[in-house]
Amino acid sequence: MLRILALILFSSLIAPAIADQRADTQRQLEAARQDVAELKKLLEKLQQEKSGVQQQLKKTETEMGDLEGQVKELQRELKGSEQEIQRLDQEKKKLQGARTEQQRLIAIQARAAYQSGRQEYVKLLLNQQNPEKFSRTLTYYDYLSQARLEQLAAFNETLRQLANVEQEINSHQAQLQAQKAGLDERHARLAEARKERQQALAKLNRDFATRDQRLKARQQEQAELGRVLKTIEETLARQAREAEEARKRVLAAQQAEQARPGQQPSQPSGPLVTSGAVYGGPFASARGKLPWPVDGRLVARYGTPRGGDARTKWDGVLIGAPSGSQVRAVHGGRVVFADWLRGAGLLVILDHGNGYLSLYGHNQNLLKSAGDVVKAGDPIATVGSSGGQETSALYFAIRQNGRPSDPAQWCRAQG
Repeated sequence: MLRILALILFSSLIAPAIADQRADTQRQLEAARQDVAELKKLLEKLQQEKSGVQQQLKKTETEMGDLEGQVKELQRELKGSEQEIQRLDQEKKKLQGARTEQQRLIAIQARAAYQSGRQEYVKLLLNQQNPEKFSRTLTYYDYLSQARLEQLAAFNETLRQLANVEQEINSHQAQLQAQKAGLDERHARLAEARKERQQALAKLNRDFATRDQRLKARQQEQAELGRVLKTIEETLARQAREAEEARKRVLAAQQAEQARPGQQPSQPSGPLVTSGAVYGGPFASARGKLPWPVDGRLVARYGTPRGGDARTKWDGVLIGAPSGSQVRAVHGGRVVFADWLRGAGLLVILDHGNGYLSLYGHNQNLLKSAGDVVKAGDPIATVGSSGGQETSALYFAIRQNGRPSDPAQWCRAQG
């Protein structure tokens, strides 16, 4: 009786702790949603501060990225449709060959039946001296007749399959024409978007004709990126503090449970969702072992002057690579930003836990959205020239607790 009372008392103490843990998890999820909303508000404010030319550049480059993705998808569908038509054509040829062979066999059987009908069968009917032989011969003719019927049934089935295949071919050919028309439309829209981008870039170049004007624009771009990063870092730090408080509460509940004699340690009712989570192992331990996000050539190193002006320096690296090349996550993490930003173009920022962020900019198209969890090596974007760049290249940077760090010290030596 005392054991039962103790168990009831213990359950009454632990149940609220488990409920608190679930509530903490729900609060963290809600806080994450609010953080995304706060970041969106900041971005909207930044967009309002942009000049009309910057807004036009954002619009055209974002549209170009979407169109590039649509073009690639249509090209894949087009290739799939062409391969399916080729497969159906091969199947049609096989069925046509089977039809021809079946027609030949049916013709042979028909001639044989005709000849037998004129000769042997008539003789048997007239000569009934041997009833047993007559019966066996009739059975033989029945087998031949059944074989002819089966051959005709197989022939009819071949004709049915052939008709279905021809119908499928016609359907896929119509689909192929629609896909080609859609692809032509996307190409035309893409060409128009590229033209608008060139006009926006020409206007920007006129606005920043002097060296000092270019420096001022670059400083503004860096300040905007800094504001976004500060918001992200403050958000992640707050989430980490809340997660740590929740973890301590759960740990205290577990310790209270373990203190009871003979009680086995219990497991938490579910995983905590925290911004301080470690994705794919501690990021710090991967120093010098990370892969580069894209295969290419370093065209700008960390700490070197930007644009030939020593007053501004690269806080990351620039990797030249063909347009459309896949950009891959260098380490497991969570996408905390995936949008267009002045100076960085289409930008992805990954949170790797414990204050580490990696940045991937100037992309052609974004393959992930904010909130997505990725593993090391997962494609997250494609290389481009967004953000007003003249050539395709990837901007890659690593930040540790708000401070930039040389990616070359984190990634494996090339070559």
